[in-house]
Amino acid sequence: MLGSGFWATEVHAASLAEHPDAELVGIWGRDAGKAQAAAARYDVAGTDDLDALLADVDAVSISVPPAVQPDLAVRAAEAGCHLLLEKPVALSVADADRVVAATAAAGVASVVFLTFRFRTSATTWLEQASRSTLVGGSVTWLASTFAADSPFRGSVWRAEPGAPLWDLGPHALSLLTPVLGPVVAAQGSRAADGTVNVILEHEAGPTSTLTLSATASPLSAGEEFWVHGDAGRLVLLPEEGRTAHLAHAVAVTELQAAALTGGAHPCDAAYGAEQVRVLAAAEAAIAAGARQRV
Repeated sequence: MLGSGFWATEVHAASLAEHPDAELVGIWGRDAGKAQAAAARYDVAGTDDLDALLADVDAVSISVPPAVQPDLAVRAAEAGCHLLLEKPVALSVADADRVVAATAAAGVASVVFLTFRFRTSATTWLEQASRSTLVGGSVTWLASTFAADSPFRGSVWRAEPGAPLWDLGPHALSLLTPVLGPVVAAQGSRAADGTVNVILEHEAGPTSTLTLSATASPLSAGEEFWVHGDAGRLVLLPEEGRTAHLAHAVAVTELQAAALTGGAHPCDAAYGAEQVRVLAAAEAAIAAGARQRV
């Protein structure tokens, strides 16, 4: 595992340590002390020697800030490691394309850990939606990222103005694009409190809307996902329990299958790069106050 923060240790490492077909053998971190502390919880080695760890494993599960991920992913791919990536794959189209090129050149499998896509409820929801003629959809996600009890309150990159779009947007896209189609244009605005509102135009004609916030009141926090069409409005119901851990375990299993068969996963690095193109267009549309093509 590459990363030693909250999400890395509480989700990635916990899932890997319990997985029946994967073995967690080491944790790398930019801070050797933090890496060793995280590794001690799972009785594995902690290190800041990236090359040594990459030479000793078949795959890496990456959980680092998105600006840091591309360089690590490229190095891991070049070392022949299959990649379980975090979202967003990168914060720029150029960096996302570097990751895609590296995986293709090395012939390694990749999966982006878009949590909802590996949940049973979402799989069922997508199957139901695919049987409908859809005209649109909507995602509202109001998060209290910096509340006193939030594990992400110290996250530096999530404090950036564009963070709601880049942090929560990939989850929204992961459920909207499979059923509404690729996004071809975006327009949007940012409210005074940082809430982002985006309108997406999909290739075949549907439109969708995103309302994303990192600064919502805890009393307002929550998320809603739905699409609508000839069969009415289809709402994604929430799941309870250790959903992130279970979803990560499914992602590990699917990465293993892609590695063994040589097939492309629907949520591979190339799909992650498509998301980055959409998010970059939405960010540009917000900045310019005008519609932007993807």
